[in-house]
Amino acid sequence: MGARKGEQVIQKLREASPEIWYAGERVKDPTTHPALMNGVASLARLYDLQWEQPEVMLFDSPTSGQKVGRSHMIPRTREELQSVSRMMKVWADASFGMMGRAPDYLNRAMAGYAAGADFLAQAGARFGENARKYHEHMREDDLCLTHTLITPQANRAVNTAKQADPYLAARVKEETDAGIVIRGCRMLATLPVSDEIMVFPSTFLRNQEEDAPYAFGFSIPCNTPGLKFICRETVDYGRSHYDHPLGSRFEEMDAVVVFDDVFVPWERVFLYRDVERCNRAYAATGAIVNMAHQVVVKDIAKTEYLVGLASLMAHTIGIEAFQHVQEKIAEIWVNMETMKAFLRAAEADAEPDQFGAMRPAWDPLDAARNLYPRLYPRMIEIIQQLGASGLVSMPTEADVNGPLLEDIKKFYQAARADALERIPIFRLAWDTAVSAFGARQVLYERFFFGDPVRTAGALVNNHDRTKYMDRVREFLQEGENSNQ
Repeated sequence: MGARKGEQVIQKLREASPEIWYAGERVKDPTTHPALMNGVASLARLYDLQWEQPEVMLFDSPTSGQKVGRSHMIPRTREELQSVSRMMKVWADASFGMMGRAPDYLNRAMAGYAAGADFLAQAGARFGENARKYHEHMREDDLCLTHTLITPQANRAVNTAKQADPYLAARVKEETDAGIVIRGCRMLATLPVSDEIMVFPSTFLRNQEEDAPYAFGFSIPCNTPGLKFICRETVDYGRSHYDHPLGSRFEEMDAVVVFDDVFVPWERVFLYRDVERCNRAYAATGAIVNMAHQVVVKDIAKTEYLVGLASLMAHTIGIEAFQHVQEKIAEIWVNMETMKAFLRAAEADAEPDQFGAMRPAWDPLDAARNLYPRLYPRMIEIIQQLGASGLVSMPTEADVNGPLLEDIKKFYQAARADALERIPIFRLAWDTAVSAFGARQVLYERFFFGDPVRTAGALVNNHDRTKYMDRVREFLQEGENSNQ
């Protein structure tokens, strides 16, 4: 097929719809369901962008020669790596970074697994070959993936294997010559309207024997029999783009995934009952580096948007001369430039890994993924502070088109905009910082890469700080020697 267009994405979803449940009912057609359809339209729009900017978004397939999505590329040079970055920025800009699980996120993950397939093959040649073939399948058919990583939050005091029900978390029920059968549940599949789902462990498994049935990695179609998606309440309330400019466009939807004796053929399995290898897979293959690369690009797009929104708000109501306002806008600007610097450093210091793939430098990306969960809630707080009561007093589209229009024109005017210019700006700010959509974004950014405390712990444990400690020791030693 090669790179798809939006209509092809929608058509496939109509023809092969997953079993998605919303508000107690099964969704018959995600492309027309009120809770999902606008997100589907925005997803389709991303695929159309591929063909509107093919020189940036596409490249020639190394196997078929047809045009395929650049987000599937396994870069071998810094130039190729930077070309992937430019492609990802186009998609991120299309939603102001609000679609955190745009298809390139998992495309980059799977490109990492395919590049590092030799690591998977150490547990069995077929696992590495499966990863390579699946990556080619993704690339040539331009698949969109969701994924699920987290075990259900039942009893957090004990590990997965010690839950009251051994099948609460998804685990292997049985193994056959043809494949494995999975029973249980996983959280949290964002974008359940995807073509396929990638199922890998996220948190570290601890016990080789107990955790082995929970140790696996595979990808299967989202409409596989027995696979069910249970959705949260939507943050798209079916209102207009005027009233909910973000929520009416970029609702990705999050879902819990139920595996009701789901069959997974061996050719779709990449990891199996190998706890140690599951714990190392993301880092060893480069998948985590690729995912973090995409996330930093998304973070830049999101922060650029917030710089523009905060500046436009201040300009509109004439508060940009106040020093405390300038300080707040400067804070967002510094965050933006910080994320850009992380990206630049990661790409400039990229090196080929042991598999020959050009891998961005990990340290800047690791710093970025630990920092942004702290930056984003503060930037949203700034939007709230700049807008204040103006965020909760804006009329709706129905009001603007109703009998009180003359009153609205008079009482909602601003220093540098009439009422009809000001209201959309502040409704956008409201949807960014106050609405259910905005609140979900804050929660999402806080935990984008998992528990921030554990992520910080991993950073400390995985980065050698000996040389910095030695500098301090040397300085102290110099002082001691000078006193002798």
